[in-house]
Amino acid sequence: MIMENVINETKKEKIIELKHVNKEFDGTLAVEDFTFYIRKGEFVTFLGPSGCGKTTTLRLIAGFEMPTSGEILLNGKDITHIPPYERPVNTVFQRYALFPHMDVYDNIAFGLKLKKVKTEVIDKNGKVKEKYRKYTNAEIDEKVRKALKIVDLEEFEWRNVTTLSGGQQQRIAIARAIVNEPEILLLDEPLGALDLKMRKEMQEELKAMHKKLGITFIYVTHDQEEALTMSDTIVVMKDGMIQQIGTPEEIYNEPNNAFVADFIGESNIYSGTIVGNKKVRFLNHTFDCVDDFSMNEKVDVVLRPEDIILGLENEGMVNGRLVGKTFKGVHYEYLMMVGRSEVVIQSTDNLEINRIASIKIDPNNIHIMKKEFVSNKYDAWIDKNNRVIISEEPFECDITQLIPNSHVDDEGYLVDEKGIRYDLTDADVVCEIGLKDIEVIDNEEDGVVSGEIISIIYKGDHYQIIVRTDEDEDFVIDTEYTWNENDLVSLKVKPKDIKLTLKQEVKNYVKD
Repeated sequence: MIMENVINETKKEKIIELKHVNKEFDGTLAVEDFTFYIRKGEFVTFLGPSGCGKTTTLRLIAGFEMPTSGEILLNGKDITHIPPYERPVNTVFQRYALFPHMDVYDNIAFGLKLKKVKTEVIDKNGKVKEKYRKYTNAEIDEKVRKALKIVDLEEFEWRNVTTLSGGQQQRIAIARAIVNEPEILLLDEPLGALDLKMRKEMQEELKAMHKKLGITFIYVTHDQEEALTMSDTIVVMKDGMIQQIGTPEEIYNEPNNAFVADFIGESNIYSGTIVGNKKVRFLNHTFDCVDDFSMNEKVDVVLRPEDIILGLENEGMVNGRLVGKTFKGVHYEYLMMVGRSEVVIQSTDNLEINRIASIKIDPNNIHIMKKEFVSNKYDAWIDKNNRVIISEEPFECDITQLIPNSHVDDEGYLVDEKGIRYDLTDADVVCEIGLKDIEVIDNEEDGVVSGEIISIIYKGDHYQIIVRTDEDEDFVIDTEYTWNENDLVSLKVKPKDIKLTLKQEVKNYVKD
């Protein structure tokens, strides 16, 4: 019991802390304002899609990359600019980087043979001095055999690494990393090259190794199952920024936003409205919930398929038609249409397709989140032709909204009801565009501004996509049409749908 308390207390101590860390490559932020810490002995996973910055963050901790700004602390000491070889950190990569001309023993021993350790000696005057020495052969042998035992490959020391399976090679790579007794083990998608069966086996082995070693593991993956299976803490990332930090249970059951809900597990995501005290309306029905939000607030609603109870017609809260059914081994996965909205349900009940059924949802299983995007807002400016410049491109707009009862004269000046003229050239404005007011066109040349689709989330009866322009400006769009990530598209907006607000008083633009 005493030992357990010591371990728990140790786990509360910070070992790695990142403070406002940014990393820029060619003007693009790969990691943006990264602030978090990792406790001693934790198994922490960076989880997110390709290009989200998780490997860059790992390389910053390892010292392979230096931050553009911010601090990295190890045990409270600033290591931001300390080289990798001076950090008590070892890395295991997806491609194991084993030496093919060496046997297993020599691969593991390689680093030990080069390493020098600090030792104290007494000189002839009786003074204690520090010296550096190499490990003895006996010390190397002891450490190698201990590492082989941890990875359960004690009888493999004289085997050529090229004769080993992928899983065995991965374990050798881990043994080589832990033989130096690092305080932190970094693992960059180490199971990515393995088949599904081997990956699942290695997940369990890594969990067991972590418990056995008691050191801090920092793991990188895009595989949500890996993260949920192995981690004490998960850091969900997108576009170089932290979306949520929490335990696997917190991340899965209480996602912070639609991206996390969509990325972690299967989810039904709907736009809803708070219509009363702990009451939310979506799917054309008012449901009880357990979250407090303001009256009439627009929210996102998340339902996990396994949390929806399927029943016969009129047995539940909402009726719908079953239009799809797939057997998944331990359950059936149904697709139900409720009006224009799709509902994915997991159930052990075997119901026929094309019949009316119903669903019931426990209030505790209705997860309410603040909407991440309500509209698009931009800092913009007016050009000499009375167009608004967004992402360096001119959009036609109605500038008369900036002054009530005004009009544009023949010379292009804005004239108010008293006849005062205003020159709005170069005027700074806030521009707001609704999520449904942007037209997406599959031809890059036909719109006003072009970009790449970087995110797609299905919300029951529509898709929410994000288009990023060459100027790194994001447009969030609600659309009923299907698109693919990385599609190159262009965008149009009707002048009436562009809302403008002046940043300065209108009198500053009076034409003399």
